[in-house]
Order: sequence, then structure tokens, then C-alpha cells
Amino acid sequence: MSESAQHRHHALDYVEISVTDMEEAKRFYAEAFGWRFNEYGPAYTGIRSPDGESEVGGLNPNGEVRGGGPFVLLFSEDLDRTVKDVERAGGRILEAPYAFPGGRRFHFADPSGNELGVWARS
Repeated sequence: MSESAQHRHHALDYVEISVTDMEEAKRFYAEAFGWRFNEYGPAYTGIRSPDGESEVGGLNPNGEVRGGGPFVLLFSEDLDRTVKDVERAGGRILEAPYAFPGGRRFHFADPSGNELGVWARS
């Protein structure tokens, strides 16, 4: 993890995603969301923050992909476009976009089977 990040007490700080295939995971997240990475070798890849100055998470090929773990939500300014990007990159839509108080969201599975969600304001 990058030491230049500002850490806030009790704030979400870092999300680690277990993956079954590192190269496929990097390809998927780069294509679907434009993520960039810090390479640490075959055993770990950091996910760069949008400003490129720190890390917000990592891809771990040694972790176990498991259901029932923390549910990670990403934000989108164009939810319908993001659905298309996820599908084009090889993700599987688990729940199509639906309304909830404050906006809309959908759930998808990445190529390793991790379930994540994306939300947007109404």
C-alpha cells in the first residue's frame, strides 16, 4: 500500500479483491472501469486511486473467492453506460439496474465470481 495516502479514522481505507486469474482480473477492471495498477509481481497487484497518488485496494490471487464477504459498491455518473462496459469486459450482470432511495444500482460478477455493485444518483 502506498504511504502517500491520507487515511481517515473509521473510513473505508482499502478493498482487497480475491481473484482466480490475475491477468484476467486486471484486464477486466481496466476495460470495464479504467482502473490502473501498481505491479508487485505475480502475488499481488495494487489498485491505484483515481488521482494516481495512492492505492485504494488490491487484487490478490492467493485469497479465497468467497460469497458473503463485504459488498463493494462503485459509483458511476452514467449507470447504463457502466452496465454495457461491464458486459463488454466479460462481467455477468446479476441484478439489472433498479431504483433505491437516492438513486439506481446494479450488481455484477467479475470473471473470478466476485459480486460487486455500481450505483448512480437518480
